[in-house]
Amino acid sequence: MLEVRDLSKNFGGLRVSRHIHMALEKGERRVVLGPNGAGKTTLFNLLAGTLQPTSGEILLDGKPITNLNVEQRARRGLSRSYQKNNLFEGLTVGENLALAAATAQGRTFSCFSRAHESRAIRETVEEVAEMVGLSDRLDLGVAHASYGNRRQLEVGLALATKPKLLLMDEPTSGVGPGMIDAFHKLIATLPRELTIVIIEHDLDLGFDVADRITVLNYGEVVFEGTPEETKGSDVVREIYLGDWQGDA
Repeated sequence: MLEVRDLSKNFGGLRVSRHIHMALEKGERRVVLGPNGAGKTTLFNLLAGTLQPTSGEILLDGKPITNLNVEQRARRGLSRSYQKNNLFEGLTVGENLALAAATAQGRTFSCFSRAHESRAIRETVEEVAEMVGLSDRLDLGVAHASYGNRRQLEVGLALATKPKLLLMDEPTSGVGPGMIDAFHKLIATLPRELTIVIIEHDLDLGFDVADRITVLNYGEVVFEGTPEETKGSDVVREIYLGDWQGDA
């Protein structure tokens, strides 16, 4: 489904991502872990298309997407949620979802209200709202939504585009234990054919939701394995306990 080959990113003389290799099967839940400054967000932006690599290649469904922009990658089935809320404050939860669904379906509307006239869009909105636990919040103005509801909506916007591959950037950042539990349940209910990459710094979350875990440090992959293998890794333990001696 997703393959990353020898991916590197330099900013001037600073190499932030170093020769990264990853391969994900269809339907896999991959969590990318690492301490602050490990290069997780840079990798995420390279996958999403907001950054272009200095070298290397990215393939989706066996086809190169390295030189495609964000919109072109979205048309190929790649969608993302953001670490920080990126919502339309003046619209309701339902209207935000409808706009995402309309865009994904290639529809344009001179008047936004016409989006709700489409049965296909209404069905997508209802389906996605159920997935992310917002069925009873569709008429709520985003400006008045709680932080937790906004995080749920961020995921919903990505799902409304019907992606093959979903990138999630620290989806539980800033939320309490109750919302973290809700996120775990959300991941469990998503269609298994949907491939997911989650960028995280929280070890516990990674262990709970991942099929496989990739660990970054100083921009390079230093470990990859199952959650159980990750728990037993001396390399991972050293990184998180502060004893890592890698080349910075």
